[in-house]
Amino acid sequence: MNQADTAWMLISTALVLLMTPALAFFYGGLVRSKNALNTMMMSFISLGFVGVLWATVGYSLALTAGNNWIGDLSLAFLNGVGLDETGAIVALTFPHMLYMAFQATFCIITAALISGAIVERMRFPAYLTFICLWSVVVYAPLAHWVWGGGWLADMGAWDFAGGTVVHVNAGAAALVAALVVGKRSGYGSSSLLPHNVPFVLLGAGLLWFGWFGFNAGSALVAGPIASLAFVTTMLAPAATLIVWTMLDLMRSGKPTAVGAATAIVVGLVAITPAAGFISPMNAMFLGAIAAVPSYFALILRAKTSLDDSLDVVAAHGVGGTVGALLTGVFAEKSINGLFDGAIAGNPGQVLIQGTAVLAAILYSGVMSFVLLKLISVVMPLRAASEEESVGLDLTQHGEEAYLHTGGTTPAIAAVGGASNLQPMLHPVKSDA
Repeated sequence: MNQADTAWMLISTALVLLMTPALAFFYGGLVRSKNALNTMMMSFISLGFVGVLWATVGYSLALTAGNNWIGDLSLAFLNGVGLDETGAIVALTFPHMLYMAFQATFCIITAALISGAIVERMRFPAYLTFICLWSVVVYAPLAHWVWGGGWLADMGAWDFAGGTVVHVNAGAAALVAALVVGKRSGYGSSSLLPHNVPFVLLGAGLLWFGWFGFNAGSALVAGPIASLAFVTTMLAPAATLIVWTMLDLMRSGKPTAVGAATAIVVGLVAITPAAGFISPMNAMFLGAIAAVPSYFALILRAKTSLDDSLDVVAAHGVGGTVGALLTGVFAEKSINGLFDGAIAGNPGQVLIQGTAVLAAILYSGVMSFVLLKLISVVMPLRAASEEESVGLDLTQHGEEAYLHTGGTTPAIAAVGGASNLQPMLHPVKSDA
């Protein structure tokens, strides 16, 4: 047991937990004001439901020996997860219980990431059911494959902090969810603009702050590799931001705040699988390269019928894929002895990284489709067109993000379920 490592992991766990509220602000600012609370709730709710599911069954299924495909239930309900350093699948110098909590924060935010693809039209009960099932059926097995000694780990796939397990996984699920749930009303024919860009910038800044725990904490010790991951996490998004801004200038002559916030997230996503494996200079190269495919993926998506509302696929799916592949290109023997070669990389490792990415896309995509279809048999996935028109804040939660100061507003008292929807569609004078 090492007190410095324990202190660092306590801080890292808190930093990663902060990323979920940060994501709520990032996503919440990007939607229309009538859907702001609903969008933020899609992130916040994961803290409770997914967090508890992880502690009860998810952690055991993901990070116990089990077999090549799934862990066992030996640690279910935190049986044997104590305050000493024993019992975990990896060697620890801090309490096993803290390791479980650190890993919980990863599962929580991964589930929340998916919401960005289906905001402003998916019913909250259906979304909640989906992320609960998804965290156990999709996230836990994939985490086991990479971090729990599963078949991808045996193959030699490397994912320092979650490029494949978190971002490619969430990106694939987001793509499928956007296709299954369908487009928002008015998509392609009316402006669906962000209502609060300062929220977006605040969310991006807090995400960057929390990401130091996400990446540097994944070293699991307060030592040189944590320091390396910390510095690469600082420099890669900075390089992405520069390239993204230059692309904006060349394309439209106007670098946007939303573009800058998106660039930061893309850089953070891309460096995640490589953070502890590459040098600071190579981290800047990686961040700069990652800007290009994500930037043009976002532009291309806008020209299609795919309503990935907040571009989860372009930022997390594409960014995570690029980062995972470039891990095999830029990893350096001089850093930690894990790979041979420097910038020339290891072609065999690139192939292994590609296999891991493809496996994550296929498994997450297929299982997400199955889960959504099963849920749709029990309950509707999508809000009614009338509910979309009014806004999901009122129709799903009975609250508004902003207090109206005049004019008309739907009668909040009328909200209480489908049977009360009709009165809500006829505005009444507000005395607020």
